[in-house]
Amino acid sequence: MSENLARQFLIREDVVFLNHGSFGACPRPVFETYQGWQLELEREPVEFLGRKLTENMRVPRQALAAELNCDEQEVVGVINATTGLNIVARSLDLKPGDQILTTDHEYSALEKTWAFICRQTGAEIVVVDVPLPLTSEEQFTKAIVSGMTERTKVLFLSHITSATALVFPVEPAIAEARKRGIWSVIDGAHAPGHIPLDMQKLGADFYSGNCHKWMMAPKGSAFLYARPEVQSLLDPLVVSHGWTAQSKDPGAKGAFDNSPFVDEIEMMGTRDPSAFLAIPAALKFRDDNDWPAVAEHCRALAQDTGERIAKLTGLEPFSSPEFCAPQMVAMPIPECDPLAIHTALFEQYKIEIPVFRWKEHCVARVSVQGYNSKPQMDRLVEALTELLNLNKA
Repeated sequence: MSENLARQFLIREDVVFLNHGSFGACPRPVFETYQGWQLELEREPVEFLGRKLTENMRVPRQALAAELNCDEQEVVGVINATTGLNIVARSLDLKPGDQILTTDHEYSALEKTWAFICRQTGAEIVVVDVPLPLTSEEQFTKAIVSGMTERTKVLFLSHITSATALVFPVEPAIAEARKRGIWSVIDGAHAPGHIPLDMQKLGADFYSGNCHKWMMAPKGSAFLYARPEVQSLLDPLVVSHGWTAQSKDPGAKGAFDNSPFVDEIEMMGTRDPSAFLAIPAALKFRDDNDWPAVAEHCRALAQDTGERIAKLTGLEPFSSPEFCAPQMVAMPIPECDPLAIHTALFEQYKIEIPVFRWKEHCVARVSVQGYNSKPQMDRLVEALTELLNLNKA
């Protein structure tokens, strides 16, 4: 990518930052907008957090609704996807013996969330192993549907997995869940700004995604989507001024004239909403910099790097290319001490990249964003070749 684009980010120049997938990176002009909102808040806190908050929050919700192909009353700001998914998990009426169907690729924080819910309710988690390498939608859907029973109440899936960086073809599984009366809950932490999202087409009951990752908004910006038909199932994690005693009544309005879903979750006491308010600036930054072209360049660079590592290691990728996250590749590497490799990559080569153990695999996961370059990929390949004693031939 052009050096000019890299200069628009705040990443340290002495670090090869190949870990955008973990927390994202906010471009300078977006960060300045974020700080501008914070300054405005401090200049008149009562006006900002009182008289103008509902009006101001509507703007990023409308921008997100346009991106997600949904109504602005179907999406609400939360601080991260884990929070959004906790709202859903803690709200659903689960009983002893009910089953939560999920896969062996889920994010550990959400595995803990559902384990907590099961301890509270007596429900059970059923884990389906997704066959690897993932090479077809039918292969994935068959594995998921085979786990559905009369006791299945929740289908919980990642849209893009964290450890294995796979794009799950979730639509047919969601459709089958709908037929069976199973609630579909989708973890979209890595999806917004990374792959196209259409809530109407996807058909999920609940979907939570981060805006601070691939959409490049500031940390603390995420959303929760809920279909209108299931919004009344949800309760806020924090009960505050947005709650009303009539919120579950048919046709009820929220305390601030939005849907009860929006008002109950959006209003949670004093907090700084500046990160969420900066979402339109993040979307504008993408438009101003021809982001489809940037993303395509990054995709090619990420996939090429994955192929180079696979050729060196001789290890099979986790999927065929169409099911690999476009800008994030999880690469199986030979048996090693992942922490030692991670530490050496940073201390010896100044490369920031996650290296970890997933099931029986050692994995290095590379993320490629607009501030990355081919020489940085070369440096990573050279470093892994040396640290893992791989044959360069």
